Amino acid sequence: MGEPEPQAGTTALLSPADPPPCEIVNPDGQGRVVLICEHGGRLLPQSLGDLGLSAEEFDRHIAWDIGAAGVARAMSDMLDAPLLLQRYSRLVIDCNRSLSAPDLIPEVADGTPVPGNSALSAAQRQARFDSILAPYHDAVKRVLDARPDPQNTIILMIHSFTPRLQSLGDTRPMQLGFLFNRDPRLGRAMVAAVRTENPALIVTENAPYQCSDLTDYAVPVHAEPRGLLHTLVEIRNDQIATPDAQEAWAKILTRALARALNTLEEPAR
Repeated sequence: MGEPEPQAGTTALLSPADPPPCEIVNPDGQGRVVLICEHGGRLLPQSLGDLGLSAEEFDRHIAWDIGAAGVARAMSDMLDAPLLLQRYSRLVIDCNRSLSAPDLIPEVADGTPVPGNSALSAAQRQARFDSILAPYHDAVKRVLDARPDPQNTIILMIHSFTPRLQSLGDTRPMQLGFLFNRDPRLGRAMVAAVRTENPALIVTENAPYQCSDLTDYAVPVHAEPRGLLHTLVEIRNDQIATPDAQEAWAKILTRALARALNTLEEPAR
């Protein structure tokens, strides 16, 4: 999936006082896994103020993936894995979307209008892409390019989802989902592994979301073109609301990964 190059002359969104979009945790990690957390933060560029929203809205799932960063940090320690953590709120720009996605910069997020995102010009949209999404994914590319054994790398994208979308009114009974598009190998193997080790959990494939070129970024841009084992992990956010819960789920996922890899890579008999 091709993406446009940054456009010359677009207005810079971030000031020198704003941190860069990507925090790289454990950059020298030697494990096979690279962790990506596109919705881990909820910062706002100073130039955008509060987007017209109350502080309470930034505690909700519309602003970030609640608990995902904590799980990813714990997994980084367990797997000795580099983690690329995106610092800015998904309300500023969704770093798991292509530039053409209609919800790249949401005017309404799960029923909540976002005044600061209303009627943006093409240049304003491009500035957010150039200032946040593009540098973040450039950092992901650099880390992947620098891996000592690049074809042996595994990409895990760590996300969380809300138990209930206000705009739909439905509940989501699953606690965990593994998403994939053209390459189901690791996702399906991890579903089977978690079900074996944790039979009480409801674990799904491509739910609560479908994975596609339009609705995802790292899968078609980083993982599939390289032919790497990968999956996008979705954990229901009420399961990972505390540091202890995040640590526990990191262990579940780390054990499941080991079991899945043993299944995928065992010698043929």
